[in-house]
Amino acid sequence: MRKKAAVLMGSDSDLPVVQGAIRTLKDFGVETEVHIMSAHRTPHKVMEFASGARENGFGVIICAAGKAAHLAGVVASHTTLPVIGIPMKSSALDGLDALLSTVQMPKGIPVATVAIDGADNAALLAVQILAVNDEELAKKLQDMRTKMTAEIAEKDKKLQEKL
Repeated sequence: MRKKAAVLMGSDSDLPVVQGAIRTLKDFGVETEVHIMSAHRTPHKVMEFASGARENGFGVIICAAGKAAHLAGVVASHTTLPVIGIPMKSSALDGLDALLSTVQMPKGIPVATVAIDGADNAALLAVQILAVNDEELAKKLQDMRTKMTAEIAEKDKKLQEKL
């Protein structure tokens, strides 16, 4: 049985960016649960979710948060599942604060981190993680890459025709 993915947001204001991750996961056929929970405002809910995630059928957790962006790190401290952080552009520092908070984890509690507002790549990384033990997902990823290669070749061909 395929493992699920979780997408956690620190705030509902993250949803417009996070929609890309949700859509990508669903396009690959990955069952996805989406929740709003805050490392600071609902820490017990975060701890409960993260500590039970493996037993509840999850294989990877994506966390989107801005500013202090502690959600991914707190989740990672309560699970041994892979955690992917999406630093959100949400403050006067244009997301640099969130990027640094997400990427600068202490030894022993890793968080994979994508670009600021990089929800689509977070989902693709989650699919790659799940595809390690899922040949169907691995094939879907390879098909996507093949399609991307063909699209670039076609764009180059059109450019050459114009020049």
